[in-house]
Amino acid sequence: MARQKPPLTGAALIKEVCRRLRVTRSYRDARNNAACRSERELALVLYKTLTKEQKDQIPQALRVWLRYRSEK
Repeated sequence: MARQKPPLTGAALIKEVCRRLRVTRSYRDARNNAACRSERELALVLYKTLTKEQKDQIPQALRVWLRYRSEK
């Protein structure tokens, strides 16, 4: 029986959001649209759980890219 991982919190959550956003950008650069969309959705779900202070810790380039791509 597989054990479930505990939900991410704090620095681990911020790190995971950044990782997913970087993966999303790399999929976009490779023109892999389906993978980009699914990865972006996962990143957005995690991003929406962050507090304002945590969102401020995400590099601005990633935040701008996420907003720009999500609004299109």
